[in-house]
Amino acid sequence: MAKPMVAIVGRPNVGKSTLFNQLAGRRISIVEDTPGVTRDRIYADTEWLNYKFTMIDTGGIEPGSQDEMLQQMKNQAEIAIETADVILFITDGKEGITSADRDVADMLRKCSKPVVLVVNKIDTPDEEANVFEFYNLGIGDPISISASHKRGFGDMLDRIVEHFSPNDLEDEDEDVIKIAVVGKPNAGKSSLVNRILGEERVIVSDIPGTTRDAVDTPFELDGQRYVIIDTAGIRRKSRINDTLERYSVIRALSAIRRCDVALIVIDTTQEVTEQDSKIAGLVHEEGKGSVLVMNKWDAIEKDTNTMNQYRKRLMNDLSFMTYAPSIFVSAKTGQRVDRIMELVKYVYSQCTFRISTGVLNDCLADAIAVNEPPSDKGRRLKILYGTQVSVKPPTFVLFVNDPELMHFSYERYLENYFRKTFGLEGTPLRIIVREKTK
Repeated sequence: MAKPMVAIVGRPNVGKSTLFNQLAGRRISIVEDTPGVTRDRIYADTEWLNYKFTMIDTGGIEPGSQDEMLQQMKNQAEIAIETADVILFITDGKEGITSADRDVADMLRKCSKPVVLVVNKIDTPDEEANVFEFYNLGIGDPISISASHKRGFGDMLDRIVEHFSPNDLEDEDEDVIKIAVVGKPNAGKSSLVNRILGEERVIVSDIPGTTRDAVDTPFELDGQRYVIIDTAGIRRKSRINDTLERYSVIRALSAIRRCDVALIVIDTTQEVTEQDSKIAGLVHEEGKGSVLVMNKWDAIEKDTNTMNQYRKRLMNDLSFMTYAPSIFVSAKTGQRVDRIMELVKYVYSQCTFRISTGVLNDCLADAIAVNEPPSDKGRRLKILYGTQVSVKPPTFVLFVNDPELMHFSYERYLENYFRKTFGLEGTPLRIIVREKTK
């Protein structure tokens, strides 16, 4: 289920990044200690009143500036505003309203998104009177905070979540399988989408970064409805000189969160790169089903063992995603592209697979009989019972005598045993360990 997005905007030096870092530090989403599973600090997940949402940090906006860098910062902020569900407009209570603040307010009035006006740097109650000036911006009631002292955060977060709709937290249509096509620029994502759809729906160009937005295209195949989402290519940070392109990562992230299955497109004319690993890690971390689509296979000189050798290297580079099926295709010639949708449908069935409590506990008993749980200082882990609590991805809760005794290696063993027993190909698994209370 997609989390709402909140863009933090304002002119330079009003404390946007300080606020972002404070919010990220409160409850940033868990990042697994796995190569390739990383987060770009441009966004962070946070939570308030049971609402989970994503904060997007932006550069300062100076609308009238002709400076190229400031123009790019304005462009990327516009992308963040366009993508976000709520805008957090930050101003400086010590400096008061500036012409740049008025220009930003004018820009936000045109965006038809809910705006929460925040006056930062109100560090003491004596400075509260500075807030009244900001009513002149005509953009709603201002809220005073101090980002550096975490003052006023509760009122600000209350105002943000007021604008969230319960519909934002629900899947739009359970009958539609949503597919995100992600990968580095120029890996052939748009060509692949066009080949799957059988028509030229998406602009195709040899220039990396042609696709800036995430484009939704509904279609139907064999009675099953789908939505395919073509996303902007995600580059390594050092290659993102164009700030506008950097913010296309936010759109790709949004597409991944909205999807059920991600097609991770990899250019086989190159070796798997660190950026490929990071993109795959992002899909894994979000708990989405995945298919590794090895594109441009027509351009590779092959012998009888080429595919197996490449797949072996692939699994070594993406060791955290060995559960994902891979397919070698050519979007240019159409080779094996018709088999992709079969894999998507299969992976979706695995993501939504449910195991009854009785069958799951039989499997747990077998796993424990084969490999006894670990012990520490004379105390042995006892797994009392388990149950599946959700799907997309399949999530299991194991009730034990002491969660501290569950070693990550034994948890990994149980995950592998579940996969061996039930399949669950193409989907991550989540195992939650809890203490059994009396």
